[in-house]
Amino acid sequence: MADAEEAAYFEAGRSAEVVINRMGPKTDPRLREIMSVVVRHLHAATREANITSDEWMAAIQFLTDTGHMCSEWRQEFILLSDVLGVSMLVDALNHQRPEGSTENTVLGPFYVSNAPRYAHGDNICLDGKGEPLVVRGRVVDTEGRPIEGATLDVWQANEDGFYDVQQKGIQPDFNLRGIFESDAKGEYWFRSCKPRWYPIPDDGPVGKMLAALDRHPNRAAHLHFIVSAPGYDRVVTHIFTPDCPYLPEDAVFGVKHSLIADFQKVDDPAQAAERGFDGPYWSVEWNFVLAREGALQGADN
Repeated sequence: MADAEEAAYFEAGRSAEVVINRMGPKTDPRLREIMSVVVRHLHAATREANITSDEWMAAIQFLTDTGHMCSEWRQEFILLSDVLGVSMLVDALNHQRPEGSTENTVLGPFYVSNAPRYAHGDNICLDGKGEPLVVRGRVVDTEGRPIEGATLDVWQANEDGFYDVQQKGIQPDFNLRGIFESDAKGEYWFRSCKPRWYPIPDDGPVGKMLAALDRHPNRAAHLHFIVSAPGYDRVVTHIFTPDCPYLPEDAVFGVKHSLIADFQKVDDPAQAAERGFDGPYWSVEWNFVLAREGALQGADN
């Protein structure tokens, strides 16, 4: 038998190369590069861990169950990527911005597009739960100049630890979601409720995996933001409360030191009345610094 023909047949010792060489000449070069790396690492991991047939079938069943758990509003594969740290790694490799720019973090599985647009000062907490909060700040460029007309798309879980899409018919639609726009000074402000920590959905295969790994499912308390403006790189990020016990062990590795904000308790009746509250409230000031498109720094590794 010719050497080329012999090399086409599967052998455990060179399994990855047999599979890689099966790709045809019309394969997209980038796809060939990615799949070659994936196949080599997958075969190496299988060999290193000496995976049994039962273990491999259990892995197949896990992925099948993960797919079955996905729905219009729940993406279990994103959740899996998040808890394995892959989402944060991909984000870090692709968004190395100039120093001083607001850092990215994970999008999460509960983003919903086309949230209602609100005016400055409006309250996005439609269910009235939680401790009142005022969020205010500016959107500026890396030179500190205000960016007018920047869009701030914000969302968060409610006081019970659920997003609106997790409680259809219980929470009002688009509860704790809204889109705001910065003014000529780059300023924005809105009312909401102080975020609290909450568990990611752990009633599916990802939750079972976390339990098997002796890991908790809790996310550190945060608000989500997508901040964008023409000519600037879009930022997908959070701001975190400094008093949350899960900051150093966030289930999806989303916490960065630069994203931990300073939440202040305001117990002044006059200020509360001015903000439309009838008692103490929390206040946080947070500035977003956007980098110009093309200013992103590529990763070296």
